[in-house]
Amino acid sequence: MLLNVFKLNFLGKKLLKNYTIILNYQKIFLFQKHYSMHLIKLIFNSIFILFFLVIASSAKAKYASFIINENTKRIYHNTNADTRNYPASLTKIMTLYMIFDALKNKKISMNTKFKISKRAARQPPSKLNLAAGSSITVKNAILALITKSANDVATVVAENLGKSERNFARLMTRKAKKLGMKRTIFKNASGLPNRGQLSTARDMAILGMAIRKNHPSFFKLFKTKSFVYKGVKYTNHNNLLSSYSGTDGIKTGYTNASGFNLVASVERNGQRIIGVVFGGKKARSRDKHMINLLNKYFKTSPSKPLVRIAKPSEMPKVRPKVIVAQKNVKSFKIPPKTKKTLYSENIQDDWFVQIGAFKNRLNAHKAARNARNIVPEQLGNLPASLSKITRTNNSNNNLEYLWRVRFIELAENQARSVCAELWTSGLSCIPLPSDNKS
Repeated sequence: MLLNVFKLNFLGKKLLKNYTIILNYQKIFLFQKHYSMHLIKLIFNSIFILFFLVIASSAKAKYASFIINENTKRIYHNTNADTRNYPASLTKIMTLYMIFDALKNKKISMNTKFKISKRAARQPPSKLNLAAGSSITVKNAILALITKSANDVATVVAENLGKSERNFARLMTRKAKKLGMKRTIFKNASGLPNRGQLSTARDMAILGMAIRKNHPSFFKLFKTKSFVYKGVKYTNHNNLLSSYSGTDGIKTGYTNASGFNLVASVERNGQRIIGVVFGGKKARSRDKHMINLLNKYFKTSPSKPLVRIAKPSEMPKVRPKVIVAQKNVKSFKIPPKTKKTLYSENIQDDWFVQIGAFKNRLNAHKAARNARNIVPEQLGNLPASLSKITRTNNSNNNLEYLWRVRFIELAENQARSVCAELWTSGLSCIPLPSDNKS
């Protein structure tokens, strides 16, 4: 009996101990479970905060602004001017530049009719709702791009001038590089969302100045406040034309990714200022911000040049007296051959850079190669003209043969900038307009 009681007592204690252990393990499990949930929540919250900060940082980086005096080429204001952003419909400024180039070089006329493809007709708004198979004149296409910022029209232009929008965008990018827009890449003609389509406030200012300088008669069209097409009136999105005195262009742009963008051209008292704003939150606040910047810097003394312009003292004091250019021999480097299009990249701009005339043909080649190495971004794919010329030798009054080297197809600001950089590196040069026959 006593033995049985003892056994029962022992067994009871053992069961109680085991039960206690089980309870402890349960508590530990619950504690661990509770702790794990807190840990997971902590990790999740950290990731969320990090993601939020990244997004916030990205959104903040969209903003950029740039103010420059076109007359003096001096920068008044610069905030993130070289930060790449989505240009949105500011892209159409380059599309218009390409049209103006084609008009200037008589590839097309204002009455030329562009055919509308199914692809162009399917483009999302803003658009004219063009019907596939129909056509639109170049004049109406220009006005539609300036006022309505029509995406279907932009595609029509690209397909008719470049055979395809992809090829046209490549030509746009090449033109941008020639104008000095170093950080701009185009993927389409409209500015519709594309991750690879990027530009900067500085580059858009350069484009704004270039299109007015190189196409002054066409630039006046940017002042168009409204446009009527097939009975429908379209109003220009650039509100500064009506609200800010002296404004004569040029264009707005907007996508969700870019925010509200604006390039403005204003002339007062003989001074012209180009302003660029990227990443505005609303159209009204963007316009107000632009006006504040323009008001602040219109009478400000110049501070910093956009590009280094060669001073007169840096230019050669003596130029050879050329009697006659006998013949063009060949180009040093020709840009890659491309599919023939209505718009040709072989169209020459108004200026060239002459880097010398040499008695030895080998030295001429060497000088051209050195120039490319000094300014690879602007001269790397630019044609170089090698010509055999004659001049009078001042010592014996006899004729002597020289090999003249020129880089052609340059805009004036680009020619001056390139030459200034070459002179700084010790290589003589002179920028000249293409109509200079010497």
